[in-house]
Amino acid sequence: MPDLSPCLINPKKSRSEPGINPLALLIPIPGDLQRMSRFFGETGSLFFKNNALRVFQLFDSRRAIGLGGPAVGAPQAIMILEKLIALGARRVIFLGWTGGLNPSLSPGDLILPDKAISEEGTSRHYSDEICSGPSFPLLRDIQKALKAEGLSFKQGPVWTTDAPYRETLDKVKTFQAQGVLGVDMEISAFFTVSAFRGIEAAALLIVSDDLSGLTWRHGFRETRFLEARRQVARFLFQFAVRTFV
Repeated sequence: MPDLSPCLINPKKSRSEPGINPLALLIPIPGDLQRMSRFFGETGSLFFKNNALRVFQLFDSRRAIGLGGPAVGAPQAIMILEKLIALGARRVIFLGWTGGLNPSLSPGDLILPDKAISEEGTSRHYSDEICSGPSFPLLRDIQKALKAEGLSFKQGPVWTTDAPYRETLDKVKTFQAQGVLGVDMEISAFFTVSAFRGIEAAALLIVSDDLSGLTWRHGFRETRFLEARRQVARFLFQFAVRTFV
């Protein structure tokens, strides 16, 4: 069991930080965070910003949405998630990238994770479970919205690692045999901590590179991947505004 004795440092809202509405977005990639910020800037005003958080107030109401990021890896992502929760977030959607492990996937494809296998260390401080998952009501909401927009996706498990340079041949083969779709650096901790804190969480990942052929092929400059980044950011912006509660 993880140590559940009282902590010396706890996530909390400072006097200078605003409260936010229940729906928030966690976006680790700086470029995607910038794009999402532009979308919200067109429909609201930025009234708070620091190194890990942006809060927009929408023009048509007093609703304040929090955008967390950037973040690389589980420890940083979880520090930001904990802050979002402390400020009032109760439904958090993660938008990130993943390396594809399934031969049917290519850069620009979308994965909706329904399970994450942990090979990162942050989760161990919150749970002994190796596998974690999203909030399925929120997952179903995103499923429906993707289908309504005509956006194709694959749903399935992902593998989360702290060490991208230790994605060995044997590990990739093992996870492929288990039907794992992709590898990332944050999702298992994101799901674990969300469950620990009692909030809803779901993730949408864009395939950025491919390891399925047991060699590494990056797709970071491919047109299809770049277009997917724009399309998915627009989709999540519209989803957030439409479902804002």
